[in-house]
Amino acid sequence: MDLIARHEARRGAPASNAVAYDDAADAPLDNAAAAPSAEPAASPVPQDGDVGCHAGADTMRAAAEAAGKSETLERYAADYPKGPHDQPQSMCPAFGSLRVGLRMRRTASILSGSACCVYGLTFTSHFYGAKRTVGYVPFDSETLVTGKLFEDIREAVFATADPERYDAVVVTNLCVPTASGVPLQLLPKAINGVRIVGIDVPGFGVPTHAEAKDVLAGAMLAYARSEAEAGPVAAPRERTDLPTVTLLGEVFPADPIGIGMLLRPMGLAAGPVVPTREWRELYSALDCAAVAAIHPFYTASVREFRAAGRAIVGSAPVGVEGTHDWLAAIGEACGVAADKVAAAQDAAVGAIRGALAAAPIAGRITVSGYEGSELLVARLLVESGATVPYVGTACPKTPWSEADRAWLEARGVEVVYRASLESDIAAVDAHAPDLAIGTTPVVQHAKSRRIPALYFTNLISARPLMGAAGAGSLAAVINGALGNRARFEAMSAFFEGVGEGHAAGVWEEVPQDRPQFKAKYAKQRAAAVKAQEAVGC
Repeated sequence: MDLIARHEARRGAPASNAVAYDDAADAPLDNAAAAPSAEPAASPVPQDGDVGCHAGADTMRAAAEAAGKSETLERYAADYPKGPHDQPQSMCPAFGSLRVGLRMRRTASILSGSACCVYGLTFTSHFYGAKRTVGYVPFDSETLVTGKLFEDIREAVFATADPERYDAVVVTNLCVPTASGVPLQLLPKAINGVRIVGIDVPGFGVPTHAEAKDVLAGAMLAYARSEAEAGPVAAPRERTDLPTVTLLGEVFPADPIGIGMLLRPMGLAAGPVVPTREWRELYSALDCAAVAAIHPFYTASVREFRAAGRAIVGSAPVGVEGTHDWLAAIGEACGVAADKVAAAQDAAVGAIRGALAAAPIAGRITVSGYEGSELLVARLLVESGATVPYVGTACPKTPWSEADRAWLEARGVEVVYRASLESDIAAVDAHAPDLAIGTTPVVQHAKSRRIPALYFTNLISARPLMGAAGAGSLAAVINGALGNRARFEAMSAFFEGVGEGHAAGVWEEVPQDRPQFKAKYAKQRAAAVKAQEAVGC
């Protein structure tokens, strides 16, 4: 759907015509049936007219604190400590929480933010396979300053909360509504039995889109825990008589099956994966024997599991040593007898050792990314025979990756948490690897230096990592890429002399770089945008 066109067409219309869309068809729901809320209306929050998308992180954060969001930002600062930059270097953080909602059955997602942000988020989500429509509540300077935006959001939520279609409606404030103090906490907790979950996911408060997944997962777990404590809840679609281990963090679809096979000799089963695919899975995720924090940055979710009295186990069953130690930690957390733990270890370790031996990797490889599984991938590469001098992750240091950090550093691997793009690129330059695994700009930089490179998210995360299935899964793509060095050399030689940067191309006279003119016109463009831009438009 053309969000920009819809927004522009509505800019002169009353803001109460908030837009809410059907999950199955790109058509607006009937807002006329919206019932009034028993909750108090939002109080108008005085706004600085200069707080818009163009404002810097410090300005936006100060505005949000002045508008009543101090508690939220303080919690985010504790859960997701900042790195070397004020704002994310990857995609908008809200992409992570939006994707969590879009993957859940019977869950509607509504965004409130600038039109350009909403357009980009929906485009990226659908590019990555989402098949659900995203609801959008537009705003302008007047509705933002007077507090009318909150009323528009409430109207859209009432129109969307159809129990025949949905179990939950997720409403997300992006940067400008968060900075303006739009109080989603004043929305009803439920409408006609449909749960309402409101979250703030500003780029100036959540460092990565991976951690934004935890923002929504933690909010949903808190809601589900309160429901379970209040009385009976819906049973999961699939049930087991065995105690379960909840898997925290998005993993390759085959990994839960492999983990289940590792756990079975201990009389345990793999439980739901959090973030879940439907609401009722949250109850069974909470009703577990232990939680495996496979992705170690889910701080808010861990807090909810601990409130439910569940033990948290870090690292993951990756490679020989990782699997051996992880099974021991799970057995201890679940009170499994030592002989059963030993039997599970013996069954797993032999198969993994054989898989690693059958698919060796030889070469020097740097690893970086923002998924949260970078240390696990590095462990598997090292056990496969590769030399890994550097692993950088955009995620923070937490207790649940401590075992992986210690293991890697004991083998000479430099581990960098909250790694910046600059540090990842510097590692490629310093180590001159045979292969660089990283984000898009890291891959681009490596290839420009004739170094084969693989995009972590699409080519590494899209493979199993756990158990015997994961042991040999990386070898084919890694070894294939390692063999491409000669192709890069040939291409570089073919294009020798075509120029780079401002001089890219074939010229009779090579253009001269004029940075002073670039700086001058950049300032003029920024001033023109600032003069013309209405807040949130």
